[in-house]
Amino acid sequence: MAETYEGDAYCVKCKEKREFTGEVVETNGRRMAKGICPVCGTKMNRILGKA
Repeated sequence: MAETYEGDAYCVKCKEKREFTGEVVETNGRRMAKGICPVCGTKMNRILGKA
């Protein structure tokens, strides 16, 4: 089962911080939460701490 993340991230299209729910993926030793903006539907990313 994939790890999930609930929190806020900056939406570049809306230009505001938004709450979102997304999956946590790991690339090059970094963890990143990927989700979708609930208002405009744009993809959102938030870089988390190292794994």
